[in-house]
Amino acid sequence: MSLVITEAAITGFINNAQVFKSSIENRFASLDANGDGLISFMEMAKELMGLRMLHTCFDVDEIGLSHPDLVELHRDIFSRFDSDGSRAVDLEEFGEEMKEMLIAVADRIGTSKNTRSWIYAKL
Repeated sequence: MSLVITEAAITGFINNAQVFKSSIENRFASLDANGDGLISFMEMAKELMGLRMLHTCFDVDEIGLSHPDLVELHRDIFSRFDSDGSRAVDLEEFGEEMKEMLIAVADRIGTSKNTRSWIYAKL
């Protein structure tokens, strides 16, 4: 089953403050494995490994990366979320970076010459 995601759908999701906040809180809680109200690098890295992010998004297998390169990639992603440099991501930081990422996706969809939607087929 495929889901077509449009610029308008992403923008609508972000602009619906109650739905967006609830979604962010639920996702944050699922990543905060120890329940301390913060996401550590290890908690995020575990999730990134489980997502097989490079394969899913770019059809590139992480296995081709050396372990140090993969760790560096995960640290770079983590640092985007950890805006205050505290070495932990709180709910506010998580929500802000997720919003920025979704806006970037919506902008990319909106400026694409070939399509105005993105098909997400990993349901």
